[in-house]
Amino acid sequence: MIYEFEGKTEREAIELAAQKLGLDTSSFDVEIIESQGGGLFKKGKVRIRVHTKDAPLPVAEKESAIKEEEAVAQRHVEPIPMEDFEHKVIEWTKEVIARMGYTAEVSVVFRESKKLGLRIDTESASILIGKKGRNIDALQLLVNVYAGTLGHSDIKVVLDSENYRLRREEALVKIAYETAEEVRRTGRSVLLEPMNPFERRIIHTTLNDIIDIETKSEGEGLMKQVRVMMKGRK
Repeated sequence: MIYEFEGKTEREAIELAAQKLGLDTSSFDVEIIESQGGGLFKKGKVRIRVHTKDAPLPVAEKESAIKEEEAVAQRHVEPIPMEDFEHKVIEWTKEVIARMGYTAEVSVVFRESKKLGLRIDTESASILIGKKGRNIDALQLLVNVYAGTLGHSDIKVVLDSENYRLRREEALVKIAYETAEEVRRTGRSVLLEPMNPFERRIIHTTLNDIIDIETKSEGEGLMKQVRVMMKGRK
């Protein structure tokens, strides 16, 4: 489904979308479709388009989905305590890495509302991270699926190793600014490499306040590309 929301800033619009839809901000894709900077006598305005994975179902499929939800509710297990949950997730992650043929230590680095950060310490960090983080992203997806089986699907588990997440974010901010300069210098738009929703959001947010530059996401599916262009030009 596609929805549109508006706020004074991108963050305010995203938080409004999450509140209205009852979803975590990491579970939907955000596209900035309008951005107006504020001034002394004028408030800023950002309009976003939110893409969710939900889609209308035919009546037969709706009835089937309802029956499935009822079945799931009947076999629902109460979430295990957080301490036990963290221990199980850590041990499970270590076991998966061991089955991949590597040894690693896994520890908690932060606890936030509905979010748990785990750090992987290993001599094989470069392999576990993979090219542009694809391996650690895949492992993170599996860990979150496992967390759901423990009754904590509402908690997002974030995996990191050797501060890859921070280094990747800093690299994306640099790419965003360098691309904006190229667009301004040549007058031609630039289409960046395919990125996941989190990475695209960094590009959008970084360039949101540059008065003559705008961005938009293009493509289908989870991995889309961001086009950086001069504002007002097609």
